[in-house]
Amino acid sequence: MTDLQTSLFIIGGAFLVGVISYNKWQEYKAKKSVERAFSGSHDDVLMTPGKESGEASVRHEPTLFEAELDADAMSAVPHDNLEQSAEQQAIEPQLGNPVPAPAPAVRKDLPVDELIDCAIPLVLEAPVRGDKALPALQSLRHVGNKPIHFIGEDANGEWEPVAHGGIYSTLLAGVQFANRTNPLNEIEYSELVTRLRQIADDLGAEPELPEMTEVMHTARSLHQFVIEHDAQLGVNIQSNGAPWAISTLLAALTRQGFDARPEGRMVMSDGDGGLLFSLSTNASAVAETTSRLTLLLDVPRVAPDRDGYGAMVACARSLAARLGGVLVDDSNQPLADVQLAEIAGQVDAFYREMEAAEIPAGSIRALRLFS
Repeated sequence: MTDLQTSLFIIGGAFLVGVISYNKWQEYKAKKSVERAFSGSHDDVLMTPGKESGEASVRHEPTLFEAELDADAMSAVPHDNLEQSAEQQAIEPQLGNPVPAPAPAVRKDLPVDELIDCAIPLVLEAPVRGDKALPALQSLRHVGNKPIHFIGEDANGEWEPVAHGGIYSTLLAGVQFANRTNPLNEIEYSELVTRLRQIADDLGAEPELPEMTEVMHTARSLHQFVIEHDAQLGVNIQSNGAPWAISTLLAALTRQGFDARPEGRMVMSDGDGGLLFSLSTNASAVAETTSRLTLLLDVPRVAPDRDGYGAMVACARSLAARLGGVLVDDSNQPLADVQLAEIAGQVDAFYREMEAAEIPAGSIRALRLFS
């Protein structure tokens, strides 16, 4: 080996060692930055989300949320969005009640909700026991991705979910008109009718089926309402310096109250079994560092009294302060307090609109529709 070759070999080896050392140093800095951020005795805003709720609310996704708060869209509730003829409105006083004849009144806490379900009475020739009816009813749980529920009227005229030991004079089937994905369609409704007829034959009943055109009209109208109110608000935290070590970051977030989900999301619970908001590291499964975090609130699924907006902004500010980051929008522009405050007013208007439509954010109706 010549002196030149030996020199090149030594130089190349030194360069390789330098690159490896630099990468290790960067990883060490990222890990230590997260450890320092969560090692102090900061006020735990994450565990007391209401602390800063009066200051501001969250940023929206501009193109989505502006469409949802359009003046025309915000001025009408689902009943007005039906675009029905006067005759149809006369026989359908509530959205989700396409049955030509008035359907039996049922409690709002039952699984068949005539505002968001197509309610179909099954008139029995004779009372039927729940033990006999349940095997047939449980064979029909969905059409497409739309859930189906059954309730029954007992001897006292009260409605309840069909159960063992009960005796029912009438059954009521309900298929959900719409969800986030799509409205109930003709194929799904046809399948429902066919299978309901089979169940009715087994139980000695006669289904009172609404016209398909009426059902499709209501389903599409309700789905339009879902589209117009499907708001998700996000706040990003961008690193001002070195990226953060993901493994250390996730461990620290878990200690602060976030729960890790199998699909990789981190979620903040509302303390009562529901979710306030989620957090994404915006990194692949094999990445070791990240320079950007995103907190996301699913607006129609969180009730106003949970203050999901204030909680998410408080969390974002706390994380930004601890990690040395800044709140930014999707274009990487800093988010000022005045912008967050402006969105707070829009969020309040959004909540009032959902309340007026009798589908309050965070309610059972909203959770079912926005699924």
